[in-house]
Amino acid sequence: MASPKPDIDPVNAPPHDTSSSDSKEDINNGVQHTENAGATRQASIAVRLRNPLAGMTEQALLDDVDKWTAEKGLSEHQETFRKGALIARVGQREDGFEYVSQLSEDEKNLLRYEITHRWSQPFMLYFLVVLCAGSAIVQGMDQTAVNGAQLFYFEEFGITNEWQQGLLNGAPYLCSAALGCWTNAPLNKLFGRRGTIFISCFISFVTGIWMAAADSWYNLLIARFALGFAVGAKSSTTPVYAAESAPKTIRGALTMMWQMWTAFGIMLGFVVSVAFENVTFLGPTSPWRWMLATTSIPPLLVMLQVYFCPESPRWYMEKHRYAEAFTALKRLRKHEIQAARDMYYAYKLLEVEMSQREGKNLFKEFFTVRRNRRAAQSSFFVMFMQQFCGVNVIAYYSNIIFEEAGFERSQALLVSLGTGITNWLFAIPAIYTIDTFGRRNLLLTTFPLMGLCLLWCGFSFWIPNVANPEFPGTTPDGDPQPETIPSQAQLGSVAAAIFTFMAVYSPGEGPVPFTYSAEAFPLYIRDVGMSFATATCWGFNFLLSLTWPPLLRAFGPQGAFGWYAAWNFFGWIYTYFLLPETKNLTLEELDTVFNVGNREHASYYQKKFPWYLQKKVMRKDIAPMPALYEFDDVVLNDGSDDTRKRSDAEKGEIVS
Repeated sequence: MASPKPDIDPVNAPPHDTSSSDSKEDINNGVQHTENAGATRQASIAVRLRNPLAGMTEQALLDDVDKWTAEKGLSEHQETFRKGALIARVGQREDGFEYVSQLSEDEKNLLRYEITHRWSQPFMLYFLVVLCAGSAIVQGMDQTAVNGAQLFYFEEFGITNEWQQGLLNGAPYLCSAALGCWTNAPLNKLFGRRGTIFISCFISFVTGIWMAAADSWYNLLIARFALGFAVGAKSSTTPVYAAESAPKTIRGALTMMWQMWTAFGIMLGFVVSVAFENVTFLGPTSPWRWMLATTSIPPLLVMLQVYFCPESPRWYMEKHRYAEAFTALKRLRKHEIQAARDMYYAYKLLEVEMSQREGKNLFKEFFTVRRNRRAAQSSFFVMFMQQFCGVNVIAYYSNIIFEEAGFERSQALLVSLGTGITNWLFAIPAIYTIDTFGRRNLLLTTFPLMGLCLLWCGFSFWIPNVANPEFPGTTPDGDPQPETIPSQAQLGSVAAAIFTFMAVYSPGEGPVPFTYSAEAFPLYIRDVGMSFATATCWGFNFLLSLTWPPLLRAFGPQGAFGWYAAWNFFGWIYTYFLLPETKNLTLEELDTVFNVGNREHASYYQKKFPWYLQKKVMRKDIAPMPALYEFDDVVLNDGSDDTRKRSDAEKGEIVS
């Protein structure tokens, strides 16, 4: 049964009045327009991206659909696209389709069911989600299988130089930052999303076998460097593929699952380290070969699965292959009307995006426009801190850390597995917290806690050792002097500190960087922005991998962990004063947020710090601070009084 009609017309924006030639401000859209005689007043780019059908009457929309289906070879589906376009036109209201008289009651029931059962989707959509999860597992397993393997291949190849050890472990991320991340755009252009995932997984498959068969340290180094070609392209493409294929009701959750399944792959890397520790029939140091060989299994499965999935409909449309786009989208939706609605709407968004790109130097726009520059600065910061918070010290070197603390090798491998399990389990809540608690709040909460955990871990190495009476030793003078071993207190404290660190990291700095970077940039430079952001991430990943062994030797565990603890405290300061919130903000509102300069942003939060102390710590009843960002209420262009009042949280004031 249809829900009751509200008193207002749900259509987003009836046609603009084109009769006036006076200059005036379009208050509803928050931007100024100058109208020349005979010119049509245009909606702002941000508003058009939020609703690309704004300003079209029903008849104008139908005429456009008829012309579009004829041009794109979709005439046989004309009626379906007419209905889909009418639904998309009122899509800003959840119940807008109730007013589309051309829909039958069965079709309206289908759309009502879509709202109330958002996880009821076709098998093919979930098959695609499994593919994306598999791609993430490949990514995570490639990162951590080396953790256990290095204990054996350092010994087999006689690698004792710390810089050589760091280079060998970090080689994939050097390649990814320098080359791999920049192959994302050309690979996607030539081979599509599926093709890029297939190629990156093929490289992971081949290099896994290559690493396992390496007969020298430099052969292993070349193989690990080649692995980097897969890392950058895969991490940039897979979340985009999921986002472009999923309906908007579950798009955010499916895109966020990249981080959760990467964490699962990280855990599997620790699992194989434990599983193959004693597989020594090829030699006492051969377990590393089996550990690295197993990293070829997940990419092989993804390669077999990838061609059963449809290509991204958006990619097909970019290639002007509209019939194939519609066929692909029908496999990902329950009804062809839903597919027509989403395809037509996506095409109109793509049309606006292409108009933004036209005639612009994207690299120049990236650095010279303050709104873009501020988005880049913020994205690069969260990507940098994902590495310098210290998490990958644990991901890559936890076995060495635990052996340094006094664990036996078998114990070190098992405890490292525990850190992987903790990382995965605590990544699951991030699917919900990142959109409820907010990106900024998550970082403000977790940075200081991670810093304290690293200090706790480093200082644990100062817990005194205990005498080992089973192995008595002597002083230079020949007097008895029992050998000392780490105490149980030291072992337990180091393990507890690292487990707590992983539990804090996983819902905070774990999911935030890729989510933040994907939404911070305007659509027309998002590809460029994400390439820079991922290159930043993997570049500092390499730096961390390279420098940890000599850092540990030079400063000891206390100084080495203290170094990364300090970066976490720096991260809190930077986040508080300079990092804007992006949760629940439209593209138009993000333009406003990132147009606020660093000085103004920092000055505002400097003034607000005493307010927090009085309000949150001393619990005083004081007046609220003025908002840093002022967003106009969204007023329907039909002149009605219906407005969308935004809460403080939606306005970017989400620090409380």
